[in-house]
Amino acid sequence: MSQVTMRQMLEAGVHFGHQTRYWNPKMAPFIFGARGKIHIINLEKTLPLFIDALNFVSGLSQKRGT
Repeated sequence: MSQVTMRQMLEAGVHFGHQTRYWNPKMAPFIFGARGKIHIINLEKTLPLFIDALNFVSGLSQKRGT
């Protein structure tokens, strides 16, 4: 499996969040800032968690979902 990089996430637009008026306060640690009423997601915090989720799903598929 190829490794996902922060550059790939930026190119894919992963850092763009929802409009600022629809935010959930629990997401505050993961929000880098806002630009044009759109939240910008902190990829430095997102990338490690994404890799954890990717490894979890990969492990499930290797076990055929059991």
